[in-house]
Amino acid sequence: MLVIEDLQVMMGDKELLKHIDLEIRPGETHILFGPNGSGKTSLIMTIMGYPQYRVTYGKIYFKGEDITNMPIDERARLGIGMSYQRPPSIKGLKTRHMVEICAGDGADVDSLAGRINMNSFLDRDINVGFSGGEIKRSELLQLMAQKPDLLLFDEPESGVDLENIVLIGNMINELLERDNTPTKDKSVKEIKKARSRMGLVITHTGFILDYVTADQGQVLYDGVLACKSNPVEIFKQIKSVGYEECVRCGSET
Repeated sequence: MLVIEDLQVMMGDKELLKHIDLEIRPGETHILFGPNGSGKTSLIMTIMGYPQYRVTYGKIYFKGEDITNMPIDERARLGIGMSYQRPPSIKGLKTRHMVEICAGDGADVDSLAGRINMNSFLDRDINVGFSGGEIKRSELLQLMAQKPDLLLFDEPESGVDLENIVLIGNMINELLERDNTPTKDKSVKEIKKARSRMGLVITHTGFILDYVTADQGQVLYDGVLACKSNPVEIFKQIKSVGYEECVRCGSET
């Protein structure tokens, strides 16, 4: 599981995150709401291990191991993967080669790409000339190859048209093992128990909830985490009273 204890983070002289406590158990997916500049991306970049996000206090544990000061590549090998809101374009590196690097086990890249309509992009430089939806699909293809245990998604609906968001939402559900439905032979409880992957999905608009199911939601506002509840209900309150009032109410309870 992922456990974050009293995490405080700075970048330069600016305090970004204040006393963050968060726990994601195997099989759980959490939605993190918050306005622009609230610290959402800072949190997942800190979890991923970017050195410019300096941990000044607290700990991050993953699978029982203290990863607070672990470099990014070791966290990736341990089973953490991330889809960026604005990933870079990389000239000279083909998408196929990047997917092969992520897989590391001789995976059938063409078969993986076919599942997310990316075959025609495999021999193009990563994200060069890609649309917003194509970039998101490229990110998901890399995660499909990596098969991490913890998946971090930074605003997966950002810059994506309606046609792509359905495909992206379905693939996120599949990656998070949330695409199974109850049958006469398999109950909801059994399906939940069978899940092992964990997810943390950042959203500003909340629209991703139309396509991705989640167990819990929280609001991050001005670097403070609050208001733990059902993500759909949280989103309703945000739309009704706004982020600041939602955090105040959640803090009081």
